[in-house]
Amino acid sequence: MGKILHGRGGRSGASREDAFKRALDYAVTIGARSVHGLAGCVPPEGRPAAEKVFTANLARATDDAAEAGIMLLIEPLNPRDRPDYFLTRIEHAADIIGKVGAPNLRIQFDFYHVQIVSGDLIRRFEAHLPLIGHAQIASVPERREPDEGEVNYPEIFAALDRLGYAGFIGWEYRPRARTEDGLAWARPYGVVPEG
Repeated sequence: MGKILHGRGGRSGASREDAFKRALDYAVTIGARSVHGLAGCVPPEGRPAAEKVFTANLARATDDAAEAGIMLLIEPLNPRDRPDYFLTRIEHAADIIGKVGAPNLRIQFDFYHVQIVSGDLIRRFEAHLPLIGHAQIASVPERREPDEGEVNYPEIFAALDRLGYAGFIGWEYRPRARTEDGLAWARPYGVVPEG
């Protein structure tokens, strides 16, 4: 998906579009409701041109996704983990969504990345809530289970409830040990591992 949206790579535009349509077919087949479109990496001098390509490609991709009943998500990533990644700030993602103007284009709000880049998590989430289609969590700075580090996830979860966020919250972290062993943090929220 990254090569589709940022216009780089060795394949022709037609084959990239075919690959995206194939991804949409897979998403529909498995019952997915959204697809994450990566922005890709761009050197600083290429950013102005990349924004035009990214916006134009998102406009085409959201049209195809709408026909399939799929929401397209864009996610700002922090430059420490992904140097030269084109999209790093929530505000930039919101601006891109405004330029594209498609109702099925939303932000994938990863609290880990947003904390590293900008902080002020609850206010940023609230300010962009109408544009958020999915949320993700992990501890900061280690990207482990969300029961350590500098983010107070119990307060984040309470705020999401107060704000009426009804979407999914993905757990995108590297477990300290076996996944099952690290799920104790989720028990207060009704998650009980099987077996």
